[in-house]
Amino acid sequence: MELRELRYFLAVYETGSVTAAARRCFISQPSISAAIAALERELETILFVRHRKGVTATDAAVALYDRARRVVDDALSLKALFAPPPASEVTLGLMPSLDIPRVLPLLKPLTEAGDVRLFLVAADEPCDARIVARSMTDESEAFAPLWSEGYVLALPPRHELRLKPQVMLADLDGLPLIGRCNCENADQTGDLGFKPQIVAVATTEEWALALVEAGVGATVLPEGVVRADARVATRPLADLGLRREVGVAYRRADATSPAVTRILEAVGHAPPRKRAA
Repeated sequence: MELRELRYFLAVYETGSVTAAARRCFISQPSISAAIAALERELETILFVRHRKGVTATDAAVALYDRARRVVDDALSLKALFAPPPASEVTLGLMPSLDIPRVLPLLKPLTEAGDVRLFLVAADEPCDARIVARSMTDESEAFAPLWSEGYVLALPPRHELRLKPQVMLADLDGLPLIGRCNCENADQTGDLGFKPQIVAVATTEEWALALVEAGVGATVLPEGVVRADARVATRPLADLGLRREVGVAYRRADATSPAVTRILEAVGHAPPRKRAA
């Protein structure tokens, strides 16, 4: 008597149909029928009466069911004793203005690890750690820097400002601009000496670049988020010394947690060492 035959018997008994049992077990109907026939020969009894609507269990099948159920459940529980531990969960928050080419290599060690299940959420949602600009962190968080970048002015392809050897902030006065509602340094650019002429507000970097390509206006954004194939002209702003430092922020209280350790290892930062007592 094989465990497989008992499994197929249980499927037929519980579904009342060879067809339904085959679907449940992901095998063909003849395989189910052959297993039941072999079981009936070994037990020297009839387990099911076939009819047009399915099968009806005999008294022998009713007597066998509880014991077969225990045998199969016990076998499954034995297998579970030696199963690998469930994957640990890691939740990483991402600010919306990150550039994909830089972020994907950081995620790869986590997505390829067989013992980690990665969840990605917005940077302001509950998470183990988050990749954000340093300006977005608070005193309760530690910060492991990843890269630093400046800001550029993105212009429509044929805009006259692209011909200037040097673009200044004053050149933005009266220039139609596309605002970025997810700008991480909005509080540091509030006083430009003039009131910007905002003609549109983009909710994502993709929308901001698309509107620039369409000629709606120009925008200022981190240099790394401009795609290599974007049909825009980019120029640094000579008198804008603004830069953003991007890194992994995590709660200091969670510095030695397994999730934070895995994230820091994935991005190339050694996890913080515990202090000796």
